[in-house]
Parts: sequence; C-alpha cells; structure tokens
Amino acid sequence: MKKIIVVLLVFINLNATAQKLIGGNHILKTNLSSVALKNYNLTFEKNVLPFVSIAASYRSMPKTALPLKSLAKQFIKSDDINFDNFQVGNTALTFEGRFYLGIQKMSGFYIAPYTRFANFDLSIPVNYSYNSISTTTLQPIVENKTATLEGTIRSQSMGVYVGMQFQLATKLVLDFWMIGGHYGSSNGKLEFTPLPGAKFPAEAQAALQKNLNNINANPFKVTATVTPTGAIADMEGPWAGIRGGGLTLGLRF
Repeated sequence: MKKIIVVLLVFINLNATAQKLIGGNHILKTNLSSVALKNYNLTFEKNVLPFVSIAASYRSMPKTALPLKSLAKQFIKSDDINFDNFQVGNTALTFEGRFYLGIQKMSGFYIAPYTRFANFDLSIPVNYSYNSISTTTLQPIVENKTATLEGTIRSQSMGVYVGMQFQLATKLVLDFWMIGGHYGSSNGKLEFTPLPGAKFPAEAQAALQKNLNNINANPFKVTATVTPTGAIADMEGPWAGIRGGGLTLGLRF
C-alpha cells in the first residue's frame, strides 16, 4: 500500500512539474495548410478546466478565382455561367469547445464541437444572348452579353471535429485537425446593375431571365427577378462542409 501511495505522489509531482514547464493557459496559432489557398486564419485558445478549453478563430480569404472549379461545376449546373471568371472570397468566425483526452492541459487527442458564422462574397458572370437590329446596317444581329451578379451569401452551421495537439517545445504548439464536418443553413442576395447608359432592352431582360431560371444549384433554391434596372437573385438552402487536414502552429503563453 505504501508503495502505491509513493508511486501516486511521484506521478502527481511529475505531472505538476510538467504543467509548470508547459507554461501558460493561452495559445495563439495560425493554420499553415490553408495559406496555399490564400485563406488566412488566426485562432485564440484558452484553457478553462484541466482538460477543457474554449477557442475562437477568424478566417479570411480575399476574393479570387474560384478554387476547385471542376467540383463547383458538379454542384452548379449551367452552360451559361462563366466559371473561368467566377470569383469568391470569404470570412468566417468560429467558436469551439475542446475536450482533451490527454494527461496535460491543451495537449493530446481532442474532440471539438463548434459553431461557425461565414460570409461568402461572390461574383458570378452569366452569359446571355438576344436578337437586335444593327444601328449602322439595320440588319438583325445577335448580341452576346455577360451580366455579373455580385453579393454575399451568409451561412450559420454547427459541427464537430477531432484532432491532436502536440507540445513541440516549452512555448511551441502543433495542432493537427484530423476530420470533422458541419451542417446548417444559408441565404443571401446577388445583384446585377447595368452600367449607366448601357442598353438593357426587353429582349435582353427576357434572355437573362431565362438563363437565370435554368441554373440548377440543388439543394439551393435560386429565385431570380430581372427588371429594366437590373437583376436580383435570392439564394437560400442548407449549408454543409468538411473540416480536416489542417496543420496549425501556435505560441503558448
């Protein structure tokens, strides 16, 4: 019995010493793996209980060419969208709780439920054609035009993921996001306004309305309205995503 007590006291003393060496209850880190996609992330994590922490992260990606273009074409079926000039940017705020299964605070395998609020800034060029009369020859001609719809889609979702966090040195932390996912809802509005002085005749309006109506973005619902002053496309539907494969480097303090 005395030997068991001695072993327990030694273990407690070693664990307490390790916790002192590890240091602070806060970690500031950034996701290195997302930089390749011009997606910049900053996360702040705070220890609140021996094996529980809370974290908040902010993500920002400037508007740029659509990544994973071939994948987008599988979900958005339209021959009239110019995917080569499709642009997207986003910002997201994520709050999470982490439950660690290791023997040190904020270290080891963890399970993390989270909630995310994200905004996606879109520029979607939609091609349309209509018949017109040439002002010089008075002959029928085909006008080929592009309407770029711009706006923001907002999403709210909840999910969970798992990962491993390692203490590389006294102050240096490596966080590996393994796999997880989230699900929620989204809605937003995209608008097109012709340039001042540009012609937007009834034939053009009808052609653009037809092409917008033909966009199949299931399970998202797209409701488009074209008027002499431009076009508005309202979007709403479920929102889902996969979270994982992230490599984050942090500073503990």
